[in-house]
Amino acid sequence: GAGSGKTRVLTYRVAYLLATRRALPSQILAVTFTNKAALEVKERLKRIVGPFAESLWVGTFHATCVQILRRHADRIGYKRHFVIYDTADQLQAVKEVFKELNVDAKNFDPRAVLGAISAAKNELVDWPQYQERAGDYWERNVGRFYEKYQQKLAANSAMDFDALLVRTVQLFREHPDVLAEYQERFRYVLVDEYQDTNHVQYVL
Repeated sequence: GAGSGKTRVLTYRVAYLLATRRALPSQILAVTFTNKAALEVKERLKRIVGPFAESLWVGTFHATCVQILRRHADRIGYKRHFVIYDTADQLQAVKEVFKELNVDAKNFDPRAVLGAISAAKNELVDWPQYQERAGDYWERNVGRFYEKYQQKLAANSAMDFDALLVRTVQLFREHPDVLAEYQERFRYVLVDEYQDTNHVQYVL
């Protein structure tokens, strides 16, 4: 539960691995759920282990995936300097999709559509799978929007926040050599708030 000391345990576990020389800083990956928690872990580690903390990979799932994709995105058809869409960019993209499909935004809330797409991505369901499973009027339309939305992102070599995780899973699945590189590198993987991982985070 909250305040039970999970982040503190993660921090001291990293410090222990370094102090006992069981691991080099480059062999440790610490994943947190929020940027605030990542900064907290880094600051605590700086106080405990000093400059070694600078060599550690400590960050959120999304930040960790960005680091990996900046090195390997070209392996899955993206530019390494791909654009990351924030919420405003995503909303604009959905509105453009509505316009292209001649859909009245009064009938479909862009935020609700994005929520449905996000939920699908977190379950690793791409747009063809979503369309195949669509059962009602809402889902059939979301399936259409999802397809166009993804095409728009791809045309701009862009990823939204959910795609950062999805594309990293794709990268590892399609390129075992890249997966092996990180499996070999990270001997210790520590995940804060692990009990709250969703499907894509769990698979990753």
